[in-house]
Amino acid sequence: MRNDERRAAVAAYKERKTVAGIYLLRCESSGQSWVGRAPDLASIENRLRFTLRHRSHTHHGLQAAWDAHGPEAFRLEELERLEEESLAYIRDRILKERLGHWQAKLGAEPI
Repeated sequence: MRNDERRAAVAAYKERKTVAGIYLLRCESSGQSWVGRAPDLASIENRLRFTLRHRSHTHHGLQAAWDAHGPEAFRLEELERLEEESLAYIRDRILKERLGHWQAKLGAEPI
């Protein structure tokens, strides 16, 4: 890839629209579930699976379930998408509030 092509690809990546929201990670084998928030729902599953596969996830209960049941037992579900918000601190506050709502509603552990 030439330099100008690389610059164009980087610029396009930076300009892409991201969708923030709330997700649920469920272990179908054990019935356990975890709820989390993400500033970019499109990339959260890949990030979670990467950290779990490399045994570097910070939530010990989730990591233990992954180690016990394997990756094929886990499903990610998108629970809620947030409207686009240009101010990060407002988006983060809304994400935190909505995370609490879904955690209480589903009885899931937070990630």
